[in-house]
Amino acid sequence: MDPSEAAQRKAGVAALFDRVAASYENVGVPWFAPIGAALVRAVAPAAGERALDLGCGRGAVLFPLAEAVGPAGRVTGIDLSAEMVARTAADVRARGLSTVDLHVMDAGAPDLPPASYDLAVSSLVIFFLPDPGAALRSWRELLVPGGRLGISTFGSRDPAWVDLDSVFRPYLPPHLLDARTSGGSGPFASDRGVEELLTAAGFSGVRTAGLDVPVTFDDPAQWRAWSWSHGQRAMWESVPESDRDAVMAAASQRLDAARGPDGRITLTQQVRLTLGARPED
Repeated sequence: MDPSEAAQRKAGVAALFDRVAASYENVGVPWFAPIGAALVRAVAPAAGERALDLGCGRGAVLFPLAEAVGPAGRVTGIDLSAEMVARTAADVRARGLSTVDLHVMDAGAPDLPPASYDLAVSSLVIFFLPDPGAALRSWRELLVPGGRLGISTFGSRDPAWVDLDSVFRPYLPPHLLDARTSGGSGPFASDRGVEELLTAAGFSGVRTAGLDVPVTFDDPAQWRAWSWSHGQRAMWESVPESDRDAVMAAASQRLDAARGPDGRITLTQQVRLTLGARPED
């Protein structure tokens, strides 16, 4: 990707997440919080450690990190979206967390002092970055020797979810069909592919854990509100307004077919947690 295209893509991602900041994880459907909590458990923060959240969003990782490192620790969160940072900063103040600091900053090339963190965590971010390998190398340099990294990416989805997302496919531009994000091919298609990214960036002890995340909706209307509330909004915005009712009707048919005995709709996403460490000097 040439520099001008990368800059344009980065600006588009920042603008998208500015637009969803108010609704993000705020429509009654837990999604980022359980993924973030699992990732924090996997990196096992200790009291007093210095932690970095790369792409902190609305705090799905940030707040569990702050709780884990406690008042003797420190947590820094960065995000490309100024609106995300502003709203999360308000939440930090409301919780009285004096050990947390936030910055508007590109996770792909963070301007932070080297060898300053005991652990770094990035949840569902790396596939948005134009050069994931370069980002991982920069993250390694921010860690102290022996410092740990944990990232989350998407694994497979149940067939009902794949069928649901197909309603958008005719409208999507090439960058939203990027297999790095979908996990259909490329480095994010397998545990091994992501592990190789970390190994090539200089991390040691690289390994993978995983979890299945069920997502439950009361009805198609709640799914629609949820899908507008995070990065999937870009898919909706790719559909002309004149076609959105038809897309919603097609999605509703697929969602109704996925109802369980209790009448609710549950879809399952596999999430990959990839862990590594900066080698000891």
